[in-house]
Amino acid sequence: MEIEPIFRDRAEAGKALAELVMQSVADANALVLALPRGGVPVGFQIAQALHADLDVFLVRKLGLPGQEELALGAIASGGVRVLNEDLIDELQFPGQLIDEITAREENELKRREELYRGGRPALAVHGRAVVLVDDGLATGASMKAAVAALRLQEPKRVIVAVPVAAREVFNEFRKQVAEIVCLHAPKHFTAVGVWYEDFAQVTDNDVQRLLGG
Repeated sequence: MEIEPIFRDRAEAGKALAELVMQSVADANALVLALPRGGVPVGFQIAQALHADLDVFLVRKLGLPGQEELALGAIASGGVRVLNEDLIDELQFPGQLIDEITAREENELKRREELYRGGRPALAVHGRAVVLVDDGLATGASMKAAVAALRLQEPKRVIVAVPVAAREVFNEFRKQVAEIVCLHAPKHFTAVGVWYEDFAQVTDNDVQRLLGG
């Protein structure tokens, strides 16, 4: 089945999503946290619309070697790791190799935290309504890790906001967070990028610019 893109690019998707988020978030002290790198252009538009603070929340996918888009799980700031146990069992993937992949991705996570914030501390989460943003949800592994890590910081509530998500994953998150705001949750999903005309890679410089760094 051929899929027609519904968004020109991430900025357009972010503007459309912001209109929906504004109906759910009226908190004066709301915080928008975007998952780098693709979530940052989307989150920027939402933060602008809400007149809210914008920061990044670092999550790294634990990709299957040779098929990195297939997520064995993910890690997030705060030392949280979420594993796709069903996939790991199916592949009989060794725990030692998962630990090696995790260690490598932890190093990259720390590098990006330093790079994106330029030494600035992470913005406070405690007691705030947090809008957690990405450019789409395929497996949801990265977002699950982010939600788990955020909850350790005791936000007032967590709202997941994405332009597009696989329907099954969307339904999972409806049970896991206060709210999920999504423009499009198709049954036949394939991949996030197919829903965008322009899905060019977001660079580190793009992230720094949007964060004002």
